[in-house]
Amino acid sequence: MIILPHIEIIRVEDAFSEGMFGNLLIATRYFCATLEPPEFDNKKNFACIPTGQYECVRIMSQRFGTTYEILHIPNRDMVRFHSGFKVQDTKGCVCLGQYIDRDTASIRNSKATFTKFKNTLVSYPRLRLTIKEVWA
Repeated sequence: MIILPHIEIIRVEDAFSEGMFGNLLIATRYFCATLEPPEFDNKKNFACIPTGQYECVRIMSQRFGTTYEILHIPNRDMVRFHSGFKVQDTKGCVCLGQYIDRDTASIRNSKATFTKFKNTLVSYPRLRLTIKEVWA
């Protein structure tokens, strides 16, 4: 049996139209902030990912380069990790940033954080992902 590295998104704030903010942990340690679209009944290209457990696979994206795609999301595909600052920068994917800037409803230093994420996990072609909400 192959043991996959585990990453976790813990959602900490639902800012409605500004998006769903969270923290990403790698092996139970804080790594970065996350930003997803708001919760809209898992609508494709419009909503955050439902809470639960997923598998991720490293892929080469024409738009984002090397990244991870989150698999087996009901009625969704091509959901990936990438850089972005505001909710308008994602259509159902997870943007990564160094920290949440509540004054501008965004995440900061996203490109550098996304690169650090890829470099940290470079030796892993697959990951396990758990998404949960702290208020649940």
